[in-house]
Amino acid sequence: MGMTMTQKILAAHAGLDKVDAGQLIMADLDLVLGNDVTAPVAIHEMEKMNSKGVFDKDKIALVPDHFTPNKDIKSAEHCKCVREFAAEHNITNYFEIGEMGIEHALLPEKGLVVAGDVVIGADSHTCTYGALGAFSTGVGSTDMAAGMATGKAWFKVPSALKFELVGKPSSWVSGKDVILHIIGLIGVDGALYKSMEFVGDGIANLSMDDRFTMANMAIEAGAKNGIFPVDDKTEQYMKEHATREYEIYEADEDAEYEKTYVIDLSTLKSTVAFPHLPENTRTIDEVGDIKIDQVVIGSCTNGRIDDLRVAAKVLEGRKVAKGLRLIIFPATQAIYLKAMEEGLLSTFIKAGGVVSTPTCGPCLGGHMGILASGEKAVATTNRNFVGRMGHVESEIYLASPAIAAASAVTGKISSPADLGL
Repeated sequence: MGMTMTQKILAAHAGLDKVDAGQLIMADLDLVLGNDVTAPVAIHEMEKMNSKGVFDKDKIALVPDHFTPNKDIKSAEHCKCVREFAAEHNITNYFEIGEMGIEHALLPEKGLVVAGDVVIGADSHTCTYGALGAFSTGVGSTDMAAGMATGKAWFKVPSALKFELVGKPSSWVSGKDVILHIIGLIGVDGALYKSMEFVGDGIANLSMDDRFTMANMAIEAGAKNGIFPVDDKTEQYMKEHATREYEIYEADEDAEYEKTYVIDLSTLKSTVAFPHLPENTRTIDEVGDIKIDQVVIGSCTNGRIDDLRVAAKVLEGRKVAKGLRLIIFPATQAIYLKAMEEGLLSTFIKAGGVVSTPTCGPCLGGHMGILASGEKAVATTNRNFVGRMGHVESEIYLASPAIAAASAVTGKISSPADLGL
């Protein structure tokens, strides 16, 4: 049997002609990523290893983004640890306040990941870069430490699921709706340690931002990684952002997949994940009457410029419902600036929302938008576990920017159609 796209990338980085699902390999790394929560642990592990340095100062990225701007003394100490490590080892790709962003939006934007790469990051949503045709996956801080020291990592080669996308999404249906539909279909462990390989003519109808969103949430189905084939849109994105050479890998015609799912994008409706799992999905017409207290638009899942444009289109000329809090987080400084130049921030503020500096903030219950007991939020983030954004008796409803923005106007979970759009 042939190899999947993921398997071909891993084989090449392991110096092997072929790999099989379940095989243990040692692969060379193109990039190692850490943030202000996970990197300090990795740094201390490197100290225990008596490592003399990092394998390549240009192939490590450190991005304090979770509790920054520092929310308290402990987070300030964590960032100081990372800052001093970056200075000591002359790390090229260190991004903090002023040039920072949410890591999984920032790295592609900076051109640090290209097609054919193998990337590990001490953050579960490192799988985002599969949108570019790279193999990227989250690891623990100990694996990050070993990766920074040696430039290598152990992997068990994943088996694969194929998702054949056909058709064109209807108005207001985005990549967030597609991936929520898929997670609702297969469950949060439906792709456990498998590669989610997206194929099909329908991919051409998805923007790069849609693809980043879908790859980002592959982990929410338990996947080792999610990956898209490289097409004209991918190459255009890389030409605009990266200077490095890239390599395109394609699955063999006889590649083996455990199961194939055909997803007709034209039939999908806006989808909402109810508490307390991303698999607990309902289409917008099944939601019912659910009053909400807060809306969060942003995160590594949906804080890109397309997301903000959609939200602004819904909010233009409208007001946030009385008593509701709308918080918007552009994912990077560049996106923030672009949104400002396009007048999107003005639209948000005139509507009654607040715009924050790029940060993971409320997504992980960190700061700048924590929920109290009994409160309900619609969020464009990626997880809605118990207590994820605050009190254990709060509730999170995951949705697209279009649904989130419409809900902010009505004060309950709604679609743009409810506003006459």
